Amino acid sequence: QVPLVESGGGLVQPGGSLRLSCVASGTIFSIYSLFWYRQAPGKQRRELVASMTTDGTTNYGDSVKGRFTISTDDAKTTLYLQMDSLKPEDTAVYYCQVFRYWGQGIQVTVSS
Repeated sequence: QVPLVESGGGLVQPGGSLRLSCVASGTIFSIYSLFWYRQAPGKQRRELVASMTTDGTTNYGDSVKGRFTISTDDAKTTLYLQMDSLKPEDTAVYYCQVFRYWGQGIQVTVSS
């Protein structure tokens, strides 16, 4: 069991920025690929937002490419999702994921 604790969500205006954090209790972030997903209101499936492999290679969903950045701290204890130029359609519950573990989900609302 490796609990993943998310923070950093909230309400932001269109065009604004937020940074989500996902903290693991162990070193699992250095062993497996890392992912951010989101589930928008009314949607049944979670959408892949960003990923990072153990060698640092990153990939992004088409809807967020150029606006979002996935990264870790030097100790690989915390996973981040930097979200810039936010749009109302980015409103969703965001989840970090590694191996079989998921964060609890955190709400991001983009609205004026």
